[in-house]
Amino acid sequence: MRVRPVSVEGLVDELVSHILSREADSFLRVGIDGAAAADPATLADALVDPLRAGGRPAVRVDTADFLRPASLRLEQGRTNPDSFYAGWFDEAALAREVLTPAGPGGSGKILTKFWNAGTDRAAREPYHPLPPGAVVLVSGPVLLGGGLDFDFTVHLELTPAALRRRTPPGQEWTWPAFERYAAEVAPASFADVVVRLDDPRRPALVVSHE
Repeated sequence: MRVRPVSVEGLVDELVSHILSREADSFLRVGIDGAAAADPATLADALVDPLRAGGRPAVRVDTADFLRPASLRLEQGRTNPDSFYAGWFDEAALAREVLTPAGPGGSGKILTKFWNAGTDRAAREPYHPLPPGAVVLVSGPVLLGGGLDFDFTVHLELTPAALRRRTPPGQEWTWPAFERYAAEVAPASFADVVVRLDDPRRPALVVSHE
């Protein structure tokens, strides 16, 4: 295991290099896992243009567009950390509509948005055929350890103090969910790359598997 400080730009370069080193004649499913305090969506977005410049088309998916219906998601209340941890996101839909079609022998046609949380209805997005060699970048919290099929995973790690300091206002109720995730799943122990992100201006890159 190697740990070294990197700039934000250096982090993007490192991740792009890791992804581009993977097999180029098949789709690649990449999971960017982290709490809202770590902002995994912004990191995933930052990878899109460099990947395309490197010859790998990139397609973005965010788990905020793969929520379960409110009647199920909020059954135990709007601020229940156990529901957030185990029942907030529609992992079955994410697997069915994104990861399986982008996997070996898959159709290559995915949905980038499944559920519209604002209307609490299906997003009614068309299926998108993936271009040859596409990288599907999926970002969101508690992505790992639940059986979702990713080819490459990145976990954005925060200390409990940093999590509490940087969680967006109104989302403090999610703290126990992330503490449970760290204890039960320990994503930092098996993700391909771990990024220590207590200070977003000074990330530290941990390469756990070469």
